[in-house]
Amino acid sequence: MRYFTDEHEWIDVDGDVATVGITDYAQGQLGDIVFVELPAVGTAIQQGKDAAVVESVKAASDVYAPIDGEVTETNPALEEDPSLVNSAPEGEGWFFKMTIGNAAQLDALMDEAGYKAFIDSL
Repeated sequence: MRYFTDEHEWIDVDGDVATVGITDYAQGQLGDIVFVELPAVGTAIQQGKDAAVVESVKAASDVYAPIDGEVTETNPALEEDPSLVNSAPEGEGWFFKMTIGNAAQLDALMDEAGYKAFIDSL
C-alpha cells in the first residue's frame, strides 16, 4: 500500500518495512536534482521531522519522515546519479527504507486518490 504526505513524500508499506521517496509533483517543483543527502542507517526518525535533503538547481529542500521509525537502508544509486529522483521519483529514485515505528500514523496519510485531489487543489 502506498501513502502520501502533504509535504509530497510517498511511503510504500510492505510488511514491517516502508520505502520512502518524494512524489513526481515534488520533483517537478524542484527542477533538476543535483544532490541528495540521505540519513545514516540506524538513524531514528520522527514523523514530520527532517529525514533527508534534496538539492536542485533551484533550491535545497528537506524531505520529512512520513512516520516514526528507524532507517534500515538508503538508496546508493542516488549518490552516483541524483537525477534518478527526476527520472523515476516514485520508483528507482527512492530515498530510504525504514522500520514502521507506529503503524497508526499511516492512518493520517493520504491514499493515491486523496493525494491527487490535494495537488489538484494547489
